[in-house]
Amino acid sequence: MDTILITQVAERQWHALADDLVVGRGDASPRPDGRLFLSIDAWHDPVFERLAAVMLAALPRPLHTVVDEADLDLTARWRQAGLTVRRREWEYVMASGAAPVPSPRGVTTLPLGTAEVRPLRRLDRAIRAEIESSVGWDQMPAAVLSRPLDPARYVVAAEADAYVGLARLALLPRHTRIGLIAVRAGHRRRGIARALLAEVRRATHERGVATVSAEVHEANAAAVALVEGAGAHRQGSNLELVIR
Repeated sequence: MDTILITQVAERQWHALADDLVVGRGDASPRPDGRLFLSIDAWHDPVFERLAAVMLAALPRPLHTVVDEADLDLTARWRQAGLTVRRREWEYVMASGAAPVPSPRGVTTLPLGTAEVRPLRRLDRAIRAEIESSVGWDQMPAAVLSRPLDPARYVVAAEADAYVGLARLALLPRHTRIGLIAVRAGHRRRGIARALLAEVRRATHERGVATVSAEVHEANAAAVALVEGAGAHRQGSNLELVIR
């Protein structure tokens, strides 16, 4: 390939040029937790290598990327650039519908889109604080949905006058994607997560969609048990890589 020229075209965006033609693009996207995730679109290894070198030199670390584990070529390119595997997310798929799961005594499962904004926002803050003080929010999947908080994308569990659990969703045309299922620390091991998941499947079936998907960290035994107990099967896996 002819001489490759790398030029920055915007904040955190670069183009690779050969004979004045764009032969590759790279960008770095900030996630809600502050992590920067890299993406490079280039057909040829020399173009990828040049873009990666320029981006890694220009951006503050740590830097992350996510790849389909089955894409061996792309994984190898990022490894060659110096990134290492940080975590593996299993991609699970399950059918919508199925038999309803009763909520635990005293708990009401609020259908999709019926939660009130203020108590939902309080629950969201509380769950984020609990995660941050335990495993750390940076241990959550890279694809966790971002703000602003939209009740139309939530199924919620309520007890007395407080919300105690949530499922946050992306309502895609061909499936419902679960961004997060979480229950307050003092309310776990009561079946609330199972009831939330059942309501997600019911709501998905009601809108005429056949499947529900979720990413689960391979080390999260409770989450693996939850989705596999609902009949989900693995359909693939993603790797998050990092350079520090």
